[in-house]
Amino acid sequence: MPQPHITHHARQRMATRRISPEAVQAAICHGRRSHVRGALIFALGRRDVAAAARVGLDLEPHNGVQVVCTPDGGTVLTAYRNHDFRSLKPRGRRRRRRP
Repeated sequence: MPQPHITHHARQRMATRRISPEAVQAAICHGRRSHVRGALIFALGRRDVAAAARVGLDLEPHNGVQVVCTPDGGTVLTAYRNHDFRSLKPRGRRRRRRP
């Protein structure tokens, strides 16, 4: 996947949170994708790190990195570290009751 555009806000957040551009690229290339609240989120978790290790990649330093992108994935809006992926799971839709 080509390198996405990183906004000024995302660069600032990455710098304060000590997240490298390599970590962002690793999350985009090897992490899971999730559509949440109108954004595309790439998350690199322990299972993704283990899968990459089986093919010879060491992504352990990037474990827990989550990257929030525009819906088309072309622009990085922010990046952060979070090991809890429950918020990335799709929520069940409420079923309508028949009258």
